[in-house]
Amino acid sequence: MQTSAFPLAGLKVIEFTHMVMGPAVGVILADLGAEVVKVEPIGGDQTRDLLGSGAGYFPMFNRNKRSICLDLKSAEGLDVARRLLADADILIENFRPGTLAKLGLSYESLKQDNPRLIYCSAKGFLAGPYEQRTALDEVTQMMGGLAYMTGPPGRPLRAGSSVIDITGGMFGVIGILAALERRHTTGEGGEVRCSLYETTAFLVGQHMAQASVTGQAARPMPVRISAWAIYDVFDTALADEQLFVGVVSDTQWTAFCSAFGLEALGGDPRFAKNNQRVLSRDEILPQIRALFGAMSRADLIARLETIGLPFAPIMRPEDLFDDAHLNAGGLIDLTLPDGRTTKLPGLPVELDGERLSLRRDIPGIGADSDAVLAELGYAASAIAELRASGGVA
Repeated sequence: MQTSAFPLAGLKVIEFTHMVMGPAVGVILADLGAEVVKVEPIGGDQTRDLLGSGAGYFPMFNRNKRSICLDLKSAEGLDVARRLLADADILIENFRPGTLAKLGLSYESLKQDNPRLIYCSAKGFLAGPYEQRTALDEVTQMMGGLAYMTGPPGRPLRAGSSVIDITGGMFGVIGILAALERRHTTGEGGEVRCSLYETTAFLVGQHMAQASVTGQAARPMPVRISAWAIYDVFDTALADEQLFVGVVSDTQWTAFCSAFGLEALGGDPRFAKNNQRVLSRDEILPQIRALFGAMSRADLIARLETIGLPFAPIMRPEDLFDDAHLNAGGLIDLTLPDGRTTKLPGLPVELDGERLSLRRDIPGIGADSDAVLAELGYAASAIAELRASGGVA
């Protein structure tokens, strides 16, 4: 895709973020074509050095960005930040409430010089009694009911991804795009806030609604009563090759029974309708488990795909590197800080039949400092002085 064809080409974004939620906002905007300058502290964002489950945060959420390192506690570094923001379209930040305000970079301060600025704050909570609390993805999954719904009874379990950080960032992007559209009419920017806790509540809203509709609290997913009789993970002939299969309509039930030689089940009037089958799960499922347990996963997939039923082999994240479908355009080639190459998922969007291609690799620490400063009008001698002062690196 040509650079000019990216929908957000021409927008300037200044990002003061770390970890996942804020960078997720930035990478979505960057993938859509915005020019994103990531402001890192001297020495680089500490997210770059996380171990364990955090080791993938920086590579995943910081492509298509430029990096400049500033000491915002120094007059020189703060002056550069203000010059960056003087004509910026969007600011993103996800530090503790009040952190940027203490530096003189609040929305109220910045909008005086740049009334078109859209200021996005990614926080733990929106306005209310919890507003000043420190939050993390896992914190809000626990207090928002998602961990309760994910694990078995008595064993709350966080989802196996930073799902709240990422979806919270997505809501931040939605708010930014809404503010951009409003700016087309009013000429003025605005303040957008997205949050972890309210995002979690939105995601479990379906379970809250279930309680309202049925009068009964939703049970955790591992022990829930499914809306369909066949909607589960099944063992196949090889123990490590499990398969999820769903039969979610009466038409699918008929096709399923026909394809697998289950004429007795398919012709039984007791199982003709979905709700009848749900109430008869204890009679139906043992027969299906026995059938699938004698077949290979490959044979099952071939037959299920032919009749158009929903299915999914149970895979691990590392298996996706070799996934044929993702390798048809869903993975982006990137270079890790140590020089090794990898492939990571791109934005799951097509525009006019095209994927959003990579424009910039993962930036090194302060890799673009000199170029960004030069674009702001700093002469080479002034850049050298800034470096010598410690305000820029």
